[in-house]
Amino acid sequence: MESYEALIGTLALTMGASWASGINLYAALLVLGLAGSSGNLDLPPDLEVLQDPMVIGAAGLMYFVEFFVDKTPGVDTGWDTIHTFIRIPAGALLAAGAVGDVTPALEIASGIMGGTLAATSHTTKAGTRAIINTSPEPFSNWGASITEDLMVFGGLWAALNHPVIFLCILLAFILIAIWLLPKIWAALKAIANTISGWFGKVESSLQSLPEESPVQASNGNPETDIGHNDTASFVDELARLEQLKHNGSLTDEEFEAAKRKLLI
Repeated sequence: MESYEALIGTLALTMGASWASGINLYAALLVLGLAGSSGNLDLPPDLEVLQDPMVIGAAGLMYFVEFFVDKTPGVDTGWDTIHTFIRIPAGALLAAGAVGDVTPALEIASGIMGGTLAATSHTTKAGTRAIINTSPEPFSNWGASITEDLMVFGGLWAALNHPVIFLCILLAFILIAIWLLPKIWAALKAIANTISGWFGKVESSLQSLPEESPVQASNGNPETDIGHNDTASFVDELARLEQLKHNGSLTDEEFEAAKRKLLI
């Protein structure tokens, strides 16, 4: 009986730590570290480092930062994107460490399962929050973030004190996630297509703008217009006329008349 309870307790801790890390890694580390340092939980040897005051302090600081970042619409999605590369590996490591001193094969298997569970909870959280961020009001975002925090604290408390109940709830979560993830993916694709359509309309509008005529481009200045068409020829012809005027071949009136013809 004791071995059965120990097995259920280890399984609940393994799955609970990896599941919680996918939602809020720093809250999970903080709960485990405080539970171990206070004597309320005998952490497995590989996880005893979590009860070190330095680790608890770092986890507490990062949880404080995430508490506010996670409640800022838009910023939380960027935070979740970055933490894709942190929460999932951490979930695998916590799961592997939670099984205790066992065979390497069992540790690897636990790490694989833990990483998969962390990826499931993280993807569900990140995808749901990205959809919620399409709403202009911030209250739904705040409500979702607070709910996630409560889920992590409540879930780990249940895993440590009522492992059987927690495992049943976890099974329900996995089934809901399997049903929900395709719908989240479809909604995110629709949002991406909508944004892409907006950019396409802007590009089409820019392409449909009429081109400026040479006179418009030069603000109606004939000399500038000449410069756009054949600047070199104009300068050469003007220099020839000035030379003829200087030689006396053209009067001032004839020079001005010829100059006006060049500008037409």
